[in-house]
Parts: sequence; structure tokens; C-alpha cells
Amino acid sequence: MNFYSLNRTAPEVSFKEAVIKGIAPDRGLYFPESITPLPTSFFEGIESLSNHEIAFNAIHQFVSDEIPNDELRAILTNVLDFDFPVVQLEENVATLELFHGPTMAFKDVGARFMANCLGYFSGGASQNVTVLVATSGDTGGAVANGFLGVPGVNVVILYPSGKVSDIQERQLTTLGQNITALEVDGTFDDCQKMVKTAFLDEALLTLMQLTSANSINVARWLPQLFYFLFAYKQVKSQNMEIVFSVPSGNFGNICAGMVAQQLGMPVQHFIASTNVNDTVPRFMRTQEYDPKPSTATISNAMDVGDPSNFIRIRHLFKNDFEALSQTLSSYTFSDMKTKEAMRNIYDHSGYIADPHGAVGYLGLKKYQENHPDTCGVFLETAHPVKFLDVVEETIPEKISIPAQIQKVLHQKKKSIKISSYEELKAFLLQA
Repeated sequence: MNFYSLNRTAPEVSFKEAVIKGIAPDRGLYFPESITPLPTSFFEGIESLSNHEIAFNAIHQFVSDEIPNDELRAILTNVLDFDFPVVQLEENVATLELFHGPTMAFKDVGARFMANCLGYFSGGASQNVTVLVATSGDTGGAVANGFLGVPGVNVVILYPSGKVSDIQERQLTTLGQNITALEVDGTFDDCQKMVKTAFLDEALLTLMQLTSANSINVARWLPQLFYFLFAYKQVKSQNMEIVFSVPSGNFGNICAGMVAQQLGMPVQHFIASTNVNDTVPRFMRTQEYDPKPSTATISNAMDVGDPSNFIRIRHLFKNDFEALSQTLSSYTFSDMKTKEAMRNIYDHSGYIADPHGAVGYLGLKKYQENHPDTCGVFLETAHPVKFLDVVEETIPEKISIPAQIQKVLHQKKKSIKISSYEELKAFLLQA
């Protein structure tokens, strides 16, 4: 299968080329040339399949030209070595926990899948690729962990100074080896703009091979569809209409869920739940896409003013707003409402939600006001320990520190401060 640029002015490329390039020369995101639905029998019998079998069937058509079946199965075994449980909280409301991986965030799957793909493509030989990634919180840690020690790959992570949690910062600044953290004086949008600018800098690209590990990269983005299929497998027996509420920042996760829908997953509706960075909720009201600078919130991984992947969502629906609005609702919530939701969830079920999960919960409850006969699943995208200060000041409980987090708490932070693209370019050329 080939992948084409959504800007339509660059050559089509293979999956391998799309992964290594990250973004097309015309600055467009890569998109698969087709999405062939899986047979109905796959979904009818999904309860009998292992997660590895589900993932293999779902991703196979996109990568099979480049990765043999045995290698793909081995990659999935490496990537999917933890659980994805659905936890019932109240009638018709459950959460899909995506934080049981090594960095306790949903991005572990995509980051590890991409790292394994690059490792396979290199064949063990040095390929001298620099992975350049911007993070608003969890991406950095997941990418750092996934690529740590991969031969021939150097990772450079840009993150906004003072706008990620202490644990998130430690996860991306303490590993060393082939991982370098650049602390940017600015917002996530500033970091993302620098990364995109680097991919268009011809002088830079003649000297080094850059690729991205943000969700703009197809190998980071597509594997996220696995979660939705794993959840569908667990709630299918309830025989109700299923809806997913996804805490949304760069919109890669919810877009991957919609690809699962295109594959035939019998889910009709998705809810994009955001914090006050409300570009998409406003678009769904006005049909005008008007990005604005991001605002810092307690759900920092969603502090995105111009979500990169929303163009993929619009493309899935052929830029037909009416068709999109039949499948997508989007709501925005303040920090105050987010904390109220964290307290309500804890008071009624004893469950400790992180701020992002709480935003997902709020979006689901808002949708169910007019659609009460739905089985709602909101995504809990990160362990609450990653937002320890916010969680412990909101609910009356101390959180124990999991082993994955314990190992970074006493490591020394090492970052390089920059404030402009020129400084980023100078660092890359020097490195």
C-alpha cells in the first residue's frame, strides 16, 4: 500500500518511506491510499481473538508490503505486552485504561510500534536517522522510552518549559544515551512549529535524515486504532450502541478510532472532549476552522491550539461537514469543571481519574444527556500519578508511586534551553 500527502503535490510513498520521512515534502500529512474494511465475521467473533490477533488483522493492510507477517507479529508481541482493561464506573459509563505501559500513557503503543518499525527497517545497521518530536506532555516520555538505545537513531525532544508536569519532564530528560531534551521558552504550538519548520528546511535536510515521532507520523498514529478494537471486544456483549469519548489535543487518537470505524468496527459516534483549547468544538459549531494560540491547563497534553490531525479527520469524511457531524461531537471544559469531575468520579465510584480522563468523562456525560441509551467508554490516557499535584489537591487520597515512575524520580534532569528555530537548527547541525 502507498501513502499520499494530503496536500496532493508530493509523490506517493511506501509505508517505509512515509515512516522515515515523517511528513511529505509539500508539508502534507501522509494518508493510506485505501482503507479496506475487515470482514463482518472478524467483529462477530472478536471476543475469541487475542489482542495480538486483533492488532495484526487491523494493521496488516497498511504495512504488509514492507514488513513480513512473521516480523509484524514479533513487533506486535514487543509492543503489546501490557493490558488495556475497560473498567465499569457507573451504569452505561466505563473507562478504557491506556496507562499500563512503561511510561504509563497511551502513547506507549504508537511510540514503541514506530521504534520497532525503524529498528526493522535498519536491519541492525546504522541508519543515522534523527527523530525530532514536539511534546505537550506524554509524547516525549513515550518516545524517549520507545527509542532508547535503538541503533542509528538519535532522538531530539522539544517540550515547553514549565508546561509539563514534573514526572512527565523527568521521563524525557533523564534517560541520556541517544535521547536529548530541548526545553523551549514557549508553548507546545511553538515546539510543533519548530519541528514542522525543520522538515521544510532544505539546507538542513541535505545534511541529515529527519523523521517525526509525533502523531503526524503514520507509524505513531495508525497503531492507536488498536485501543478502540480492544475496548469494543470487551463491551460488545452489552448489546447497546457504543460511543467513545476521547480526550483530544492533537487529535491523532480519535482519528485512529475513526480509522477503526472505517475498518468496520460497529461504533457510530465519537466525542472529542477538549479543555479550553477549543479549536475543534468551535469548528463543530461554526464550520470555521480558526486556530488560536494554546492556553496552559491542568490537562496539559491537550494544550494544542492547532491540532495537526484534524485535517486527517476531515479528509476521512471528504470534507463533508454534515457527514462528519453525524459521527463527531465535540465539547470544551474548563479546569474548574475538570476538577469537579475528578471529585465526582471519586466520590461516586472511588475511581481516581487524571485530568485528561476527567475531561473525557465530562464529554461523555454531556453527550449522554441527549443519548441516554448508549454504552459510553471514555479513554483514561495517563496514570493519575503523572499529575500528582493536581490529583492530590483535588481528591482526598494519596497516590502510591508505581515502579515505572519510581525509577525516574531521583534521576538528574538534563535539558538544553532554546527559544527559536535558529537555535534548534544550530543544535541539530552541531550534533
